Amino acid sequence: MKIQILTIFPEVCRCVFAESILKRAQEKNLATLEAVDLRRWTTDRHRTVDDAPYGGGPGMVMKIEPIDSALAAIRSPQSKVVLLGPQGRRFSDSIARQMARESDLVFVCGHYEGIDQRVADHLVDDEISIGDYVLTSGVLPALVLTDAIVRLIPGVLGDSQSAQEDSFAEGLLDHPHYTRPAEYKGWKVPDVLLGGNHAAIASWRREAALEATRSRRPDLLGDGAF
Repeated sequence: MKIQILTIFPEVCRCVFAESILKRAQEKNLATLEAVDLRRWTTDRHRTVDDAPYGGGPGMVMKIEPIDSALAAIRSPQSKVVLLGPQGRRFSDSIARQMARESDLVFVCGHYEGIDQRVADHLVDDEISIGDYVLTSGVLPALVLTDAIVRLIPGVLGDSQSAQEDSFAEGLLDHPHYTRPAEYKGWKVPDVLLGGNHAAIASWRREAALEATRSRRPDLLGDGAF
């Protein structure tokens, strides 16, 4: 998989790419991650990527010209281009799994007050939001998507089962996890996890996941199928 993040803050991406699971994915040649500096496609000496909004109002708006020129240079016929913005579809585990089947992703990051609407209307294939709140730029959401997607690529995680048992993988929150010591300050690990009965452990984990979902995220249970 190839993922390119088009942004005016490429160094933020490069720091994250150099750590943990994303670093491992690149070392295993399972993913190519690239931070692309949008300012390479500006035409003035100030490398301007924004301008005042038509109609007036606060803040600055990202210009369409450098984004269009950048996408023309970096996208391929296989590319799926995704804009990170507050009006997009809410990101979820199911979307991450769909995107993990793509071979070439380009994430376009907005900054400042917003981005020229013609980018969303004409230059991208999808728009994604990571939640109902505002961030300074789209670079952090782009990194969130990258991390969520790359870890789903077969071979990236040390144990392929890990991604299948994460929260949301089956529509539920994950079950609680414990490790040594078995008792700490009087707080004990559930006895069932210490007994070695794998069927009982699986049953406990399933029920614990259901209970966590019922109490914390009942919306995930939908029509009560669980």
